[in-house]
Amino acid sequence: MFELHPGQCGLLLYVADALAAAFVVPHPEDYRLLHPTLVEDLYGEPVHQYARYGAPVPEFTARIRDGAGGVRSLGDLRAAALEQERAWAAAHDGLMARDLLETPYAFERVQRMDGFDLHRFVPPFERGGREQHIGEVITDRKGRAAYLKTFRLSENQIRKGYLLNRLADCDWHLGRTAEALGTSYAEVVRRVRSAGLGALLDAHVVARRIRVHPDG
Repeated sequence: MFELHPGQCGLLLYVADALAAAFVVPHPEDYRLLHPTLVEDLYGEPVHQYARYGAPVPEFTARIRDGAGGVRSLGDLRAAALEQERAWAAAHDGLMARDLLETPYAFERVQRMDGFDLHRFVPPFERGGREQHIGEVITDRKGRAAYLKTFRLSENQIRKGYLLNRLADCDWHLGRTAEALGTSYAEVVRRVRSAGLGALLDAHVVARRIRVHPDG
């Protein structure tokens, strides 16, 4: 996502095989101070999801061939180890971290100080099962990340974000939102309430509309 400074400390945090967060700080000492914030973050949904699986997540292992055509010297061993590192990096970036790295985010700069910019970013809230993260990043004048923190959204949070985006696109008009979603007014009201956003609704207006147009 961003170019890092030499000497920075970066971490990808997994719950089993689910990427829960990405974390970058300027120096290992900063990480030691901020480590408790990672431990205390809420990763309840991935933990619950993987706790329900019947079998444990397989451990990662690297295998280096020996014997004929394999490792015969320290040089061969070093080359084989480097090849395993490249293969693991390719597999990780292409599979386990693909959604984090390839998602088109919407960035908003919220503060600038001494040549550094603080941005917050959100995903497109697309439906379809892909993992999506929200987060914040501090960048320097060259656009390099001095600090980065992401948090993986649950499916419920993605659905809520999707609904809020559709409402915002339609100027928070329930009728136009229903048309855009290809559904009824009453169904949009149900989704808003189901998402825990019922406080956004004017109960009297909704009740009158549904009473007058019970089928739409």
